[in-house]
Amino acid sequence: MFKCLSPGTIGIRGATLSDTIELARKTGFGGVALDIREANALVKAHSLGYVSELFESAGVLPGTWGMPVVWNQGREEWERDLSELPELAALAYDLGCTRTATWCPPASDERNFDENYAWHVERFRPIAEVLRDHGCRFGIEFIGPKTSRTGMKYPFIHTLTGMMNLAEDIGTGNVGLLLDAWHLYTSGGDVADLDTITEEDVVLLHVNDAPAGVAADDQIDTIRRLPMETGVSDLPALMRKLKEMGYTGPVVPEPFSQRVNEIAATDPLAAATLAAGTMNQLWEESGLG
Repeated sequence: MFKCLSPGTIGIRGATLSDTIELARKTGFGGVALDIREANALVKAHSLGYVSELFESAGVLPGTWGMPVVWNQGREEWERDLSELPELAALAYDLGCTRTATWCPPASDERNFDENYAWHVERFRPIAEVLRDHGCRFGIEFIGPKTSRTGMKYPFIHTLTGMMNLAEDIGTGNVGLLLDAWHLYTSGGDVADLDTITEEDVVLLHVNDAPAGVAADDQIDTIRRLPMETGVSDLPALMRKLKEMGYTGPVVPEPFSQRVNEIAATDPLAAATLAAGTMNQLWEESGLG
């Protein structure tokens, strides 16, 4: 496993790939999350070697990339982005960055469960097929908080088991989880749930903590804490379990913290340093060295 910096998750806006790599180098993150379209533009303007050297010279890995297909909008947008995905997935493979992910809404006002399930399989399967054909894996995140479903007409997938069922029904063999500690906790799950999956099922890991003094069912998705900040979520147990399973991929802090966002708005290095400190604490208390 390696610590992976995703600027947007700690409130850093407008950072280029070069900026992100330099922040990771300065603060001790072993990898970064990248915008694959930006990387593709750099390759076209310079070369693949140029982009690879950005990582190699800094000693930083390309860890993961955000799914560039707008799958949850109209068919025209989905098909347009899908047509561009082979080129982007091929580049990701050439960079050694074979993990990409997205999220799945936990409820709908338009489609009942069965209709929504079929719709998501239809939208996700072609994406997964392209990724499979280019040696890439596809993680899908379930959204756990009960408050994210409140007021919606039709509940949808919001647990680890439910998302693994969807991954199996997509049927391409390269679909698994974007596993987020926050969503595991707020869905009512725990580390024992990982006994039902394997390392191959975990494409990407997000870590964070929850506000203290708030019941799990009352937690709000956009109000979280840095890893290890409150101890509500037993992150060391989760990390030890993933190590036992053989997970070697990126671990991204995703606190959605107003405090961190405010720091990042004026001092991105300070925000990255703060996040790195909590990740170092997580590594130490998990016995990961």
